[in-house]
Amino acid sequence: MNSIFENIANGLAENGYAVVDHFLSDEEVKNILGLKEFKSGLDHFKKAGIGKNQSHHINESIRGDYIHWVDKSSADPFLRIYLNRLEQLIQFLNENLFLSLKDFEVHMTVYPAGSFYKRHLDQFNRDDHRKLSVICYLNEDWLENEGGQLRMFLPEGSVDFFPTAGRLICFRSDQVEHEVLPATRPRLSITGWILDQHAALKHL
Repeated sequence: MNSIFENIANGLAENGYAVVDHFLSDEEVKNILGLKEFKSGLDHFKKAGIGKNQSHHINESIRGDYIHWVDKSSADPFLRIYLNRLEQLIQFLNENLFLSLKDFEVHMTVYPAGSFYKRHLDQFNRDDHRKLSVICYLNEDWLENEGGQLRMFLPEGSVDFFPTAGRLICFRSDQVEHEVLPATRPRLSITGWILDQHAALKHL
């Protein structure tokens, strides 16, 4: 994985984002898709909201996805493979970019067909502990005409990336505005944030 980690570090240092394929293998993606959370439709998922704490609310005109937070202490072994890889990525970025990253939080994400998430930043106004956003896609045999791109808004213009299985997109949570475009089929991912403090402290 070192070459993949190097590509991520270089992309973050040079552009504020990185896109790498095969962060998860086809078999690893298939195993995660076989977990009960994804196999049961939306039974294990809750409607995602916007804002934090008292300002948190549901607004389907802005965001239409469903999420299931991952408990790292009891994660399924197949999902643990991905979590361990994120831990290794944090160590690599700290050693090579001299960051002070300490932890991460992730949730499983389902965008039903036709849903979207309008342009936004991942870092909250009054909480700057999200440093890097990380999205790993789980969509097998994705076709470009199915849509579902992640669109990032950069100084030089916007750029789109399709949610193909095993692809990881990592970007600065405080700098890169982005949106999720509608797709013609459900769009699945593991979405999370790398933090500069331990995740448990965010909820105290």
